[in-house]
Amino acid sequence: MPKGMELTELDKKVLYYQDRGHLVPSRELIKTPEQIEGIRRSGIINTGVLDLVEREIHAGMSTLEIDKLVYEYTKDHGGIPATLGYEGFPKSCCTSINEVVCHGIPNEFDILEEGDIINVDCTTILDGYYADASRMFTIGKTTPQKEKLVRVAKECLEIGMEAAKPFGFVGDIGHTIEKHAKKNGFSVVRDLCGHGVGIEFHEEPDVEHFGKKGTGMLLVPGMVFTIEPMINMGTWEVFIDEEDGWTVVTEDEQPSAQWEHTFVMTDNGLEILTH
Repeated sequence: MPKGMELTELDKKVLYYQDRGHLVPSRELIKTPEQIEGIRRSGIINTGVLDLVEREIHAGMSTLEIDKLVYEYTKDHGGIPATLGYEGFPKSCCTSINEVVCHGIPNEFDILEEGDIINVDCTTILDGYYADASRMFTIGKTTPQKEKLVRVAKECLEIGMEAAKPFGFVGDIGHTIEKHAKKNGFSVVRDLCGHGVGIEFHEEPDVEHFGKKGTGMLLVPGMVFTIEPMINMGTWEVFIDEEDGWTVVTEDEQPSAQWEHTFVMTDNGLEILTH
């Protein structure tokens, strides 16, 4: 709490939880209405990018072509692709096919084939505000197992969203996601997580997609964060490709699926800022 600042009713409520030993967000993590509007505007462009990919994606297309679509649309609408140059990442989006969990680097050699499932993950910066989302796309007809994986991963995102309540906890989200994934015979990646977002690409809190109810950071109205469960057909364990230092792959090389949105916590639950 900055010195000399008046305690609001929200501050008092947050301090109540802090005094009882809970991890609570700093005031910087509670976005102002102006900041939320900025993130929302960034989210509109990010949604437009993914809508464009959805219209254009097809068998025979390279992931490099997807990246060009993302770059050109984002720039044409006044935005910046956040991943381009981020810690050395060379492209404007992540394209993760089949057993690739996330952070796949678009290139001219990865050509989409009938039956593939692919996650396209885009983050847009507009006027300094970040919005982050990803979608799964199925190329043509795929196997019933892959179809189920893609569907259950989306359900995990939706169920995780419903579990997030004002003055609940981050652990409530992970608990309900893991339960749904396991019920369907799948596993949840533990080495990667959702995160706070908006003013920077990655902020607190870490939003893990497994865990116990009532644990983790307190969820307070005004917080903005992603939920992005990575659901695997086989083991939850993953490894990073040594050649590029980015691409995350399932340890058993079975398929993985992921959906992601950026959310703002309101007095009534989560509101989606990306689609």
